[in-house]
Amino acid sequence: MAAASRWLHGNLAPSWRNSLDRLSRAWDRTAIYIPVLLMGLLALGTYWLVRNTPEALPPDGQRAVTTEPDYYMRKFGIKAFDETGQLKSDVSGSELRHYPDTDTLEIDKALIRSYSIEGRLTTFTGDRALSNGDGSEVQLIGNARVVRDAAVGADGSEGPQLEFRGEFLHVFVNEERVKSHLPVVIKRGNDEFEGDTFAYDNMDRVVDLKGRVKGILVPRKAAGSAP
Repeated sequence: MAAASRWLHGNLAPSWRNSLDRLSRAWDRTAIYIPVLLMGLLALGTYWLVRNTPEALPPDGQRAVTTEPDYYMRKFGIKAFDETGQLKSDVSGSELRHYPDTDTLEIDKALIRSYSIEGRLTTFTGDRALSNGDGSEVQLIGNARVVRDAAVGADGSEGPQLEFRGEFLHVFVNEERVKSHLPVVIKRGNDEFEGDTFAYDNMDRVVDLKGRVKGILVPRKAAGSAP
């Protein structure tokens, strides 16, 4: 047994040493390429992360502005008041849409009531209305109508009801102006006028009708005359 053990030891030991030497040389050769392999894996991992990481949202002031509505309301009613609590306007319609790219409001079946400082009511209606953000400009499209209620002026004179009708009316609320490039019918009390285009300035109390203009003037009854 002792002789057999010495034979195994003498024959196997060199074999193990040779195997270990070969493994060591193979490892040395392989170790040269490990940094290259690691760098390649890191590069692949970085590329994968870049491709799959969601894009960061831009700051609020730099977000892309869409042409689609960012909010809408249906069968709505909005009231606005001044700093004293007096009602300035009342807006309602079947649907409202806000477009952020132009800060425009689009209203279907629009009904807008605007009150002057004196409390005089002006009503705007139309199949569709386009308004800027602060409501200072309103375009009425389709069955457009603007009606300014009758009122008594500061000098005691009575101002009759004033009405504009057409397929398009562009209203400048703060400047108290109305204009249109399409035919319009104007009624002032019982008087009626028509024109192909028109512009009205309430500050100057001037109506400018152009094109085929015609009108009907109803005589006013003298005070104390029989009916």
